[in-house]
Amino acid sequence: MSLPAKCAILLLSIAAAVAADKKDPRFAPGPASSYPNRETTGGLTLAALAMETAEQARPAFGKLNPYEHGLLPVLLILQNDSGQALNLEQLRVEYNPPDGRRIEATPAKDVPYLHGPDRPSTGPRTNPLPRRKKKNPLEAFEIEGRAFAVRMLPRGEAAHGFFYFQTKHRSGAKLYVTGIREAGSGKELFYIEINLDTPAR
Repeated sequence: MSLPAKCAILLLSIAAAVAADKKDPRFAPGPASSYPNRETTGGLTLAALAMETAEQARPAFGKLNPYEHGLLPVLLILQNDSGQALNLEQLRVEYNPPDGRRIEATPAKDVPYLHGPDRPSTGPRTNPLPRRKKKNPLEAFEIEGRAFAVRMLPRGEAAHGFFYFQTKHRSGAKLYVTGIREAGSGKELFYIEINLDTPAR
């Protein structure tokens, strides 16, 4: 293959990669300190954002708004300035509405199965052609691709991801976070509660 042909292929590959990046830009939230709903303890800052509107969801999920399909996505951001690595293997996050209930997060891999299969019609068929199956919007790759998956957080590093809850967002709700441990000693940090109400300006 000639050199000009190789250069042309390389340029086309770069152009395709740039086009793909524009179509699906990488989701990168701001630092934990930039969010109004945050808590800091022992050098660890946690911020949370419950996403209800399409505008809130768009940077992470594109045209999909999980909340319209009965799923509340909550973004969790951790900034580790504690001076030591943190083990997140046993991280547990719950949504606590004001009525005292504790709603556990639904694993991202289970989200596409929340809507059961369509029930077969028992009435007479007016159209002899088979019906086309509707695509489940919760099968979008962003659901699992954006889920929180970090297991170890080195000192000075940040991590983020989504937890999904089968609930409506309620005023006065909090995010309850447990299971964060010091990597060296295995000692568990105190639980952390983050208010999910947007503070009045």
